[in-house]
Amino acid sequence: MKKILIIEDNKDIRENIAEILELDGFEVIQASNGKEGVEKAVSEDLDLIICDIMMPELDGYGVLHILGKKETTASIPFIFLTAKTERADMRKGMILGADDYLTKPFEDTELLDAVDARLKKTEALRKDYARSTQGLNTFISDVKKHHNLDSLHENRKSRLYKKRNDIYREGEYPNYLYFVESGKIKTIKANEDGKELITAIYSAGEFFGYEALLENKNHPDSAEAMEDSYIISIPRDEFFELIYSNREVARKFIALLSNKVTDKEQRLVNLAYNSVRQRTAEALIEVYEKFNPDHEGDFALSVSREDLSNMVGTATESVIRVISDFKEEGLVESKNGKIVIKDFEKLLQVQRWHTIR
Repeated sequence: MKKILIIEDNKDIRENIAEILELDGFEVIQASNGKEGVEKAVSEDLDLIICDIMMPELDGYGVLHILGKKETTASIPFIFLTAKTERADMRKGMILGADDYLTKPFEDTELLDAVDARLKKTEALRKDYARSTQGLNTFISDVKKHHNLDSLHENRKSRLYKKRNDIYREGEYPNYLYFVESGKIKTIKANEDGKELITAIYSAGEFFGYEALLENKNHPDSAEAMEDSYIISIPRDEFFELIYSNREVARKFIALLSNKVTDKEQRLVNLAYNSVRQRTAEALIEVYEKFNPDHEGDFALSVSREDLSNMVGTATESVIRVISDFKEEGLVESKNGKIVIKDFEKLLQVQRWHTIR
């Protein structure tokens, strides 16, 4: 049973809200002022807080400010109750981290709809996501479903980037979040000799370029179209509007950014200590899981030998030799110039142990 705290100094309003929520199956705790509300929020395991703005002892803004600084209460969804005359103060509450508003007087259904919507959104965003590209994709999908992330790219005009066209270059200031409408994009770093290392690959339905936006730094790598691709550019201000409007979304994006840093560190370790054979297997697995996450049938990898070598961090000729070895061992085969993985489990063994065992 979900537990909801109501902080409201008007006894009639407070008890009316409590009665409606209890009839809908919620456990309700009541507080008659802001100070009492903070004490109960800290001592109880809450799923949601509904709080009036204008109260004695401590107003709603003060309650939200105090709870937002405590680790145990910062992520509790928070709905403000406000009179129509106080609507101008809504922005102040949103800046502090409020999740929603209800304007008094409100209908029973308005209250229940707001509570239900907020709980569903929070439950989705509190899920644990894998520290991988698939984990990011799942998170983005959940955010789209519950926070209307589609509005960032829907009804926007996409731009065609031909194969090998730049979307942005390393060192440029990030002005946009990018969405892949169709095609494939790679992010790359290059050394002084022009040798490239692919740091990530993105496909239709994915966002990229958010790392630099969140870190407020210039792009650490370049983005280039691997094939003819349609890309939608979303202004940074609109991206941050989403981040600032919901604490759970912001927290998850930051957590995923941290995970991505960890993944890149692991990639550097593998690059330094794993053999070319292991790194080639790793690159094939990464592309395979990226574009065929359900492992459906004989999926042909649409990636060039040059791009594979840039993922592996070695010469193209070396990658070609390793792939030839994989063919002889029955791990992969060629079909119309593309690579088809025949034995995924054995390829995983190669990645981990260098040889098939």
